[in-house]
Amino acid sequence: MVPAACTSVPLKEGGTLTSYTQLSPVKGKFTKSRTFVDSKGLATVITVSIVPTMFTLEAASRIKAPQDRALVTNALDRAVCVSLSDKYQIVHAGQPADLTVRTVVTDIVATNKTMAGVSTAVSLGSNIALPVGIPRLPVGLGGLAVEAEATDFTGIQRVAVVWSKGANSITNSARASEVGDAYSLASNFGKYLSRMLVSGEEPKGLDLSLPSAHRVNSVLGGKPKFAACDVFGRSPGLAGIVADKVGAPPQWTDKQPKSAGQWAPDS
Repeated sequence: MVPAACTSVPLKEGGTLTSYTQLSPVKGKFTKSRTFVDSKGLATVITVSIVPTMFTLEAASRIKAPQDRALVTNALDRAVCVSLSDKYQIVHAGQPADLTVRTVVTDIVATNKTMAGVSTAVSLGSNIALPVGIPRLPVGLGGLAVEAEATDFTGIQRVAVVWSKGANSITNSARASEVGDAYSLASNFGKYLSRMLVSGEEPKGLDLSLPSAHRVNSVLGGKPKFAACDVFGRSPGLAGIVADKVGAPPQWTDKQPKSAGQWAPDS
C-alpha cells in the first residue's frame, strides 16, 4: 500500500523510443524505472546534442498552458545539459554529434494549487510557532512520467530509460502551480539521466559527489559552460531557492520558456 504522503505514478510508454526490448524489468517502488545502458557504446563519445523535451499529446492535454509545459521541459533539459557538461562537449540541437539525447513527457499529474497554498501557509506558520516545521500536507501532490534515450550518430540506441515519480510531502516543497511538483521532478530526472550518460551505468543511491564549479555557477543563475545550454534558460538562482521555500509558483522566477507547445505523437 502506498502511503498517503506520496503520489504513485505508473510507468508509461509513449512509443517514442527506438526500442523497448533492451530495457530492464521494473525497479523501484516510489521512483520507478526501466533502464538500458551500453557502457561500451558511450566510451568514445565526445560531443552531445540535446533535442528539446516534448510532451505526448495525452500528457500535454493534462496541462493546458504552453508556458507551464515549457517550465517543465526547460527544467529537465537544463539539468541534463548542465550535468553532461562535466564530461562532454554540448552542441546545439541539429548539429552533428556523437550522441543525441531525446526525452518525452509521457504523463503528468497536476499539483492542486489550492492545497499547495494551504500547505505552504501551514508549514510557514509552524516554522514560526514551533521548534520543528510541519511537513507538507499529503494532499493534491503531483507527479511525472518520462521516457528518454540517447542514440549515436548511426541511430543505434546507447541509453534508454522509462521513469516515473510522484511528489512526497517530505522532500518536495509545495508550490502554488499546476506544474509545481512536475517542475522539481523534471530536474530530478534530468540529473538521473545525466548520471547514466556520464557513468555508463544505472544510478544507484544518492549522488554524493561534489558539484563542479560550473554546475555551482549554473545553479546560481550564471552563464553555462556551453552556449547550447542557454537554449533552455538559466536557473532562477537564489530567487528560485527563496521562491521554493515560500511556495511561490516557478513561473515567478523561471521566465525563459523556449520549447512551449511541442509534443510528440502518441503511440
